[in-house]
Amino acid sequence: MANHKSALKRAGQNQARRLRNRAVKSRVKNIVKEVRQAAGEKSAEDAAKGLTAAQAAIDKAAKKRVLHKRTAARKISRLAKLNQSIAS
Repeated sequence: MANHKSALKRAGQNQARRLRNRAVKSRVKNIVKEVRQAAGEKSAEDAAKGLTAAQAAIDKAAKKRVLHKRTAARKISRLAKLNQSIAS
């Protein structure tokens, strides 16, 4: 455990960031899972609605640097591709 005042502060900051990042990541994972389930059930309308919500959540996570911008782009691309496959 940290002993110096600055190290104690840094440990607290890291803990707060870790919890915040974990919340954002779990939100992204849950939304992506909902879109994939809708796609699995061949529900094009639900998948399309979920896709827009997923895009927003993934973009926000990338903006906050919880996800890398290329990881976010890849996730959105794959979801859009999945959505297109069930729409046609």
